[in-house]
Amino acid sequence: MPDVTKTVATATEDAVDTRSVAKDAPAPKQEKARSLWGDAWRDLRRNPYFIVSSVLIFLLLLISAFPGLFTSASPTAGDLVHHYIGKPELGSVGSEGWLGYDIQGRSVYARLIHGTRASIIVGVCVTLIVTVVGGITGMLAGYFGGITDAILSRITDIFFGIPFLLGAMVVLQSFTERTIWVVVFALAFLGWTQITRVMRGAVITVKQADYVHAAKALGAGTTRILFRHILPNAMAPVIVVATIALGGYISAEATLSYLGLGLAAPTVSWGVDISAGVAAIRTSPHILLYPSLMLSITVLAFIMLGEAVRNALDPKLR
Repeated sequence: MPDVTKTVATATEDAVDTRSVAKDAPAPKQEKARSLWGDAWRDLRRNPYFIVSSVLIFLLLLISAFPGLFTSASPTAGDLVHHYIGKPELGSVGSEGWLGYDIQGRSVYARLIHGTRASIIVGVCVTLIVTVVGGITGMLAGYFGGITDAILSRITDIFFGIPFLLGAMVVLQSFTERTIWVVVFALAFLGWTQITRVMRGAVITVKQADYVHAAKALGAGTTRILFRHILPNAMAPVIVVATIALGGYISAEATLSYLGLGLAAPTVSWGVDISAGVAAIRTSPHILLYPSLMLSITVLAFIMLGEAVRNALDPKLR
């Protein structure tokens, strides 16, 4: 007959050893909860469109900030000896002529590099202005509602009803000298309405959240609620719209310059070069081709970035 006492003792020792091993084993790590921005950044890093567009935009920003790193030639100094030379093998008088020369013998490559600055400045500055103005206007209209929302919405509707390019032409026509900052003002004067509508809708949705009601119950002021609780949670759609619109503003500047109502010589701009290249499209198409290609690549880069950000921030598309 087996020894019952010895069997019970052995089972007890095994149970104690099992508890000891379980106690000494490290506890499983709790996965840290990610926020909306954390999830968005994780998705963006895996999106090839975001990577390609970010590389292109970084290169464009580098060119606009430090054009001397890419060419030593002057974009305004011309030599009629190189008049309308367009073939690379004929135009390669130094590194600045590998894309040919324009009607005044100026390097097309140098003008492409230096023209990046005007387009980037206009696009970035207009986007910042309309985001700030439209964001504040939409936030006030969406949060306070009532008469404030009615007044601000009707003002927005008035500006929204003005055709964008036509209104910009009328504004620019009233200035005798059209510099970069005049073009920025004309585009920002009419471009803030879309951001206002997007922000207003986002704020109306966010202000119904429980954490906003809890902040009000705890006695938080209006400014704290707006900038600490509502604004960070309503900025996602605004960032998407602003990123996509940035490329549109660059295209609008080139369109106005092409029509002769935007930037003008001696300012170096892709729109100015496109306008000058139309006259020589049959004999020297390179004058029109290269700035048009740069403009298309720039606009496409910002549109791709905006689409990637939209896909990352919109939970319905996950």
